[in-house]
Amino acid sequence: VGNHAIASMTEVGVVSELGALTAKGAVLTLLGRSRMRMVDLLANTADAGPYALLIVGIVNFLIGAILAFVGAVELQKFAAGIYVTSLVGIAMVREMAAVMTAIIMAGRTGGAYAARISTMQGNEEIDALNVFGIPTSTYLILPAVLSLIITMPFLYLYGCLIGMLGGFVVAISMLDITAAGYFHQTVTAFGIGQFIFGFTKSLVFGAFIGLTSCRIGLKAGRSAADVGIAATRAVVVGIVGVIAIDAIFAVIADVLGI
Repeated sequence: VGNHAIASMTEVGVVSELGALTAKGAVLTLLGRSRMRMVDLLANTADAGPYALLIVGIVNFLIGAILAFVGAVELQKFAAGIYVTSLVGIAMVREMAAVMTAIIMAGRTGGAYAARISTMQGNEEIDALNVFGIPTSTYLILPAVLSLIITMPFLYLYGCLIGMLGGFVVAISMLDITAAGYFHQTVTAFGIGQFIFGFTKSLVFGAFIGLTSCRIGLKAGRSAADVGIAATRAVVVGIVGVIAIDAIFAVIADVLGI
């Protein structure tokens, strides 16, 4: 137990140091003094953003539809079907859009980052970068983490809209609600503070997924089997970590009264 605790704390320290180096690299990038290649950032951003729109849209649409269906079944018993719109809107904006999008990105992009870096580790490409004096934190990790930090908020907003659309389709088909009534009730159900809360969570989720996935790839073995192990571990750590961080945000929101 002691060894496991020490190893866990050591890993937290390594990831924190990696995050600090990445943040430093981001500042140097803004100042035009970074060795990060913009082509890598653009490629990672395209992979983490536009190429993920389909899966993010499908999942969030179905989540919104499921929330509306469950809410309609129960709220109709109390003649409160109109509040299905509030249920879907608040749930998507506050929790579901950010969490589900982060889980998708942990499985899709986080696993890919870990597999790519562990493959480079096995091919001794990481050793070659170290020999040439090219820091991996700037050359490999910074574009990956920045791409997730940039794209996650936009995917979150996209997920919110698509989730509300899914709730709209179910509510219109099951309840006596007009499109104008659904829109009006959704707009008045929550304020901009809920969006800011979810937006902040998406930023933290993106940074967490990027850092942990790259770290798992860097410490992977050099065999072909280790590539699969690293990818699986990155997905598991990403999903569990996202849910744990969301629980922390829930406690913080309760304390602050958000």
